[in-house]
Amino acid sequence: MQRHFEKELDSLKTNLIKMCSIVEDAIGSAIKAVLDGDKELAQRVISGDQRVNSLELEIDNAIIDLLALQQPVAVDLRFILAAQKINNDLERIGDHAVNIAESALMLIKTPIQEPLLEIPKMAEIAQTMLRNAIEGFICSDPQLGKTVLAQDDIIDELNKKMVGDVIQLMKTEKNLIDGGLELIRVSRNLERVADLATNIAEDVIFIAQARVVKHHAEEKDSSPKESSFPDR
Repeated sequence: MQRHFEKELDSLKTNLIKMCSIVEDAIGSAIKAVLDGDKELAQRVISGDQRVNSLELEIDNAIIDLLALQQPVAVDLRFILAAQKINNDLERIGDHAVNIAESALMLIKTPIQEPLLEIPKMAEIAQTMLRNAIEGFICSDPQLGKTVLAQDDIIDELNKKMVGDVIQLMKTEKNLIDGGLELIRVSRNLERVADLATNIAEDVIFIAQARVVKHHAEEKDSSPKESSFPDR
C-alpha cells in the first residue's frame, strides 16, 4: 500500500512539473508574440490552452484520489494540499497567457505601432517571478519563494504606471485608443501572472517549511505572520 501511495505521489509531482513547463512556455510565447508582433505564435498559445485544461483536470482527479483513498499525513499532506492550489493557479496563468496572446493579435491589426512603455520590463519581471516560483517548487527551495514575494510590489507599481501612461497617450492621440486598451489589458494580465506566481511561492514555503505566510506585502523588517504545521 505504501509503495502504491509513493508511486501515485511521484506521478502527481511529475504531472505538476509538466504543467509548470507548459504554462511557463505559454506565457513566454504570448509575451514574445506581443513584443515581436508574431501572429502565428499568438495563435499557437491560444490553441494550446486545451492541453492545459486537460492536464489540470487530470491532476485534480489524482489529488482527489490521493486524499480520499490514501489518507496522507504531515509533509505528504502538505504537498498534496499545496499541489491542488498550485495546479489551479497554473491553469489560471495559462488563461492569462491566452488573454495576452489575444491582445497580441489585436495589436497586430491596429494601424499604427503603439509604444510598449513598461510592458517589456513588466514581462521580464513576471517571467522571472514565475520561473523562480516554479524552480522553488521543483527544488523545494523556500528561499526562491521568498525572492518572488519581494518582487510583487514592484510589478504592481509598474502596472499602475503603465495604465496611467497609456491613458494619457489616448487622451492626446485618439488613434491610439484601440491599441492602448489592448496594452492595458496586457499589463493587467502580466500583473495577474505575477500575483499567481506569488501564490505559488507562498505554497512553496508552505511545503518546505510548514508555514502559511500571509500579508507578505506588508512585511518589511518584521517577521511574517504565519501558522506552523508540525511534522509527525
